[in-house]
Amino acid sequence: MKKLLIANRGEIAVRIMRTAKRMGIKTVAVYSDADKNALHVKTADEAIHIGPPASSESYLVQGKIIEAAKITGAEAIHPGYGFLSENASFAIKVRENGLIFVGPSDHAITLMGSKLASKDAVKNYGIPLVPGTDHAINDVQEGKKRAIEIGFPVLVKASAGGGGKGMKLVDKEENFEEQFQLAKNEALSSFGDDDVFIEKYIGSPRHIEFQVLFDKHGNGVHVLERECSIQRRHQKVIEETPSPKVDQALREAMGRDAVKVAESCNYEGAGTVEFIMDDKGKYYFLEMNTRLQVEHPITEMITGLDLVEWQIRVARGEKLTLYQEDITANGHAIELRIYAEDPMNNFLPSIGTLEKFQIPQGDGVRVDTGFEEGDEIPIYYDPMIAKLAVHGINRPLAIKKMHRAMNDFHIEGIKSTIEFGHYVLDHPEFESGHYDTHFVGNYWNADDQSQETNDAQKVAAFLAAHHWKSHINAIKLPA
Repeated sequence: MKKLLIANRGEIAVRIMRTAKRMGIKTVAVYSDADKNALHVKTADEAIHIGPPASSESYLVQGKIIEAAKITGAEAIHPGYGFLSENASFAIKVRENGLIFVGPSDHAITLMGSKLASKDAVKNYGIPLVPGTDHAINDVQEGKKRAIEIGFPVLVKASAGGGGKGMKLVDKEENFEEQFQLAKNEALSSFGDDDVFIEKYIGSPRHIEFQVLFDKHGNGVHVLERECSIQRRHQKVIEETPSPKVDQALREAMGRDAVKVAESCNYEGAGTVEFIMDDKGKYYFLEMNTRLQVEHPITEMITGLDLVEWQIRVARGEKLTLYQEDITANGHAIELRIYAEDPMNNFLPSIGTLEKFQIPQGDGVRVDTGFEEGDEIPIYYDPMIAKLAVHGINRPLAIKKMHRAMNDFHIEGIKSTIEFGHYVLDHPEFESGHYDTHFVGNYWNADDQSQETNDAQKVAAFLAAHHWKSHINAIKLPA
């Protein structure tokens, strides 16, 4: 593999290019009109324009991306995450055109892309599953009957869903019909598929995921877990590893099951097996993401592995040289996703110009970004503009290092999630490790935070005025 096209944009494109260049592989960027001056375009050895800003006319057009690879002589395509990364038809077309797809087989993508199919695939491996239906439910009365049998509260979930879309919580029988139909409508509009199923709702859930790596020769390992329970609108904001609630015995059990999930679909490359865990430490298989995860940097920081390098090596047909007993955690790592959003206004997108964008430096501090000072934040894509990750010798020191790094991350021109990061890491529930996926709903109150900010500003202004008055009084004017 001498030349790699990255079918993506932003920080993940830049991050893949960094590893490819270190491996001596030339890189090709693709870009839309909105990204013509983007960092990933400047970072690549070559760049090909693929269309208008809308992703449906650029980054999601399979033919344009494959044609770009052929024009530039790229032998392989890395999809990153998002866009076409979990699109089985794209993986097929890439390979049909004689190119290497840096990712799993289309079979694995298809199987794990359906929540129902994935559960069916793993049920014979002894992996714990959340109680619920094992097939799509299209009739509301059948759904209500099964929900009563399972016991309220239940979740109605889109089979092809993700990110909380097509998912509705039903707390009692009289609300079932309305929420069932809303879930189906949302599933159809979001995924073009209105199949839904019903699951028992797990109270106080934690979101624990395991990184897995498999080669094309049947060898595989898990690369430890990540805790991803700090979320807004079912999207992760802060992740850490190791999880403060997973001990070694539980880690080994969940890790073994994660490997079994990957084996159930003959997985190849880097993937992530996600579990939901209740407040008693009982866990259940949730889904498998057949791609690199946004939060992969923290796994790299505690293990010293380069997961993108291993994706490329597996795609080239190399065997894993990693053994499970050799994979251990060195210290603790935390990641904050820095979104161009206003946490004080329900995390709504904040669009504008990065008038100041100064990133922190230092040992154990890593920033992945696709932006530079002066860039415009486009409205067409995901609002994440950077990932800030830190590594410390233990969790308390990693938290302190993250606070320092956030203080040194200077952004002006837009709102961001940095202050929200400070709030979370300062909160007793986070410090104790007792938080769950309801953290934002239970504790974050923008009105309270706004008042605290105003009060702090008033105190700071008073102290500044008092200091200035004392300073003036101390000055002796000449006669």
